[in-house]
Amino acid sequence: MSFSLHGRGLKLESAADIAPLLADIDPATLLEIHLGGNTFGVDAANALASFLERTQVLKVADFADIFTGRMISEIPPALTAICNALKDKTSLVEIDLSDNAFGGRSVEPMVPFLTHNHSFQILKLTNNGLGPAGGRVIADALRENALISRKAGNKSNLRVVICGRNRLEDGSAQAWADAFAEHGTLEDVRMPQNGIRMDGMIALAAGLKKNPGLRHIDFQDNTFTDDRKDTGVQAWAKAMASWPELGVLNLSDCVLSADEDDIPALLQTIAAGSNQKLHTLQLQNNNLGTTTFELLAKNVGDKMVNLVRLELQWNEVEDDDEHLENLSIALKARGGKLFVTDEDEEETEEEAKEVEEEPEQVDSDLKAVDKATDDLADLLAKVSVS
Repeated sequence: MSFSLHGRGLKLESAADIAPLLADIDPATLLEIHLGGNTFGVDAANALASFLERTQVLKVADFADIFTGRMISEIPPALTAICNALKDKTSLVEIDLSDNAFGGRSVEPMVPFLTHNHSFQILKLTNNGLGPAGGRVIADALRENALISRKAGNKSNLRVVICGRNRLEDGSAQAWADAFAEHGTLEDVRMPQNGIRMDGMIALAAGLKKNPGLRHIDFQDNTFTDDRKDTGVQAWAKAMASWPELGVLNLSDCVLSADEDDIPALLQTIAAGSNQKLHTLQLQNNNLGTTTFELLAKNVGDKMVNLVRLELQWNEVEDDDEHLENLSIALKARGGKLFVTDEDEEETEEEAKEVEEEPEQVDSDLKAVDKATDDLADLLAKVSVS
């Protein structure tokens, strides 16, 4: 059973406000709860927590965007009530607290849950204004979670961490790296737009290397090089072979190269076949030039055999670059596509929209045929043969 108030814009202040909404919901059978797009005061959050405590099989707790318009003094007690209610839920798989303006001052209420619940597999914390200090608190709690599991002889259940747009910066990068290394079970890590620079990316490469099951990595809009030094790129080049299951890599807007004539070591490693299952490679706006395109074109056929989506927009692209043409031909031959301009992306989105609309059109056509058949049958029924 799933319960959703998503997007209703409710301002819930008291227990009386929320009671009618939960009255017909059996907490014993509730599997998912989605409350985003509403705003909870302290008393309403306490009432919600009492309800959550009675759940027995809850798997998904979606509390993204539930504190809009709340004063900073309201958020910690409300968040404490909700997180404490979930702390011991062994059925819980996913928790989403994105789009809540915690800031570094309001993260402590999450610590008991993040430290002591060893069942959740998916953590979503995007756009919370954590900053480096808040990021360290979250990362340290996750690391402690893994240590407790290890001491008990248990393997971590954590699989997915999504923590983008939080200004984590280098100040929290090492803490995150330590947490990732301690878990070692991650399959999906997305941390875009966090202002992490080269030293932080070096630390994260070391931590993520301990997670051989990684399938999806997204660090878009962080920085791999600094003052023409590329040690961040080199660290990630050495880490690539640690992820044999990797299918998606998003490193757009990461300053992989300071000069268009340079070929980033990271891409040399990928072109040599380090990640055979890679199917999506996003490299927009990285100062890449024709020498890099040539390397990719030469190796896409036999070293990147599963690559079907390659994004190179906003690099040093010439209209008549033969290497880009060869890349496009190779990808198209296997049903894939090269993205060089924004028009390529728009074209693909339009094609996807047409595919979605096609079943609706077919359904409409079938209904028209059915109606015509029914009309004909009615007409024949009225015809008498004399």
